[in-house]
Amino acid sequence: MVRIALDPTPYHHSHSLLEFPDVAARLGYEHLQLTPHVDFAPFFRHPKADDELVAKLKKAAVDAGVSIPALLPVQRISWPDEPQRLAAVRNFRRVIQLAVELGVTVLNTEFSGRPERSEESEDAFYRSMEELLPVLESEGVRVNFDPHPDDFVEDGLEAWRVLRGLNSRAVGFVYVASHTFHYGNRATTLLPEIGGRLGAVYTADTFDHHRSHGLRYISNPPGNAARVHQHLRIGDGDVDWAELFSTLRATGYLDREDALLVSNVFAEDETADETSRYQLQKLRDLVG
Repeated sequence: MVRIALDPTPYHHSHSLLEFPDVAARLGYEHLQLTPHVDFAPFFRHPKADDELVAKLKKAAVDAGVSIPALLPVQRISWPDEPQRLAAVRNFRRVIQLAVELGVTVLNTEFSGRPERSEESEDAFYRSMEELLPVLESEGVRVNFDPHPDDFVEDGLEAWRVLRGLNSRAVGFVYVASHTFHYGNRATTLLPEIGGRLGAVYTADTFDHHRSHGLRYISNPPGNAARVHQHLRIGDGDVDWAELFSTLRATGYLDREDALLVSNVFAEDETADETSRYQLQKLRDLVG
C-alpha cells in the first residue's frame, strides 16, 4: 500500500515540532516526513534534539496515529571545502542516531555541493560516504538523494550514475517532481533505469523553464546562474502527472509496500490546510 506523507514545512512558522503529528492527522494524513526544523535537525547545523525530545515526538506520533516513515536532513556532505564537509559528516552521524531512536529507517536528502566546483564536490561526496556508509549499513538505515537544482549534479541520469558508483543497497534516489525539468524531463526513461533503488517521490508542481525559448519565467540580470523552480499544487504547473504515475505504475513502484509519496507544496502557506487536503485527495486519485 502506497504511503502518502505530509511535509510539514508550511506549518513551521505556526506550529511547534511536537504539534506536527496532530496537524497531519487533522488533515487526513497517516504519515509525516520530518523536514529540517530548528528544534530537531536544522539546515546545515548540528541537530538540536536530545533523547527527551525524541521520546516526546515518538509519543506525539503514536497518540495522533501518525507514522514517521522518513526524515529529511540537509547537510553539506558534498561541500568542496573540508571544514564544512567534516562538520556535515559529524552532523549526519547524529541524524542517523536520531533516526534509529525514532525507529525511522529512511533518510531522504540532497547532495549539497556546488555546481561551479562539480569535480571537487563529487570527490567530497564520495569521501563523506566512505565514512557514512558503514554507519548506515550497520544501523539498517537507507539514504536517498535528490539532485537538487544548484547542486554539483542536477541532471537526473548523471545523479543516478553518481549514486550507482557507491555500489551500496543502502543508497537510493529521491525523485522530486518539481525538479523534473532540471533533471532533464526524463521520467519515462530515468525511473526504469533507477528501478528498485527509487526510495521516495515528492509531489509538487512546477513550470518548465525551458519553454518559450527559455523565457517561461524570467530572472534578472539575463544569463545569471540562478536556478528557479516552484513547489505548486498538483495541476498548477507543467509536470505531466499522468505520465509520471503511469511510469511509477509500470516500474512497480506503486505496488511496493515501502512506496512513499510526499506532498511538499511550499507556495501556498496562506491556504496550507486546504492545499494539503487537496494534495492528499489528488494523490489518492493518481494512485487509484
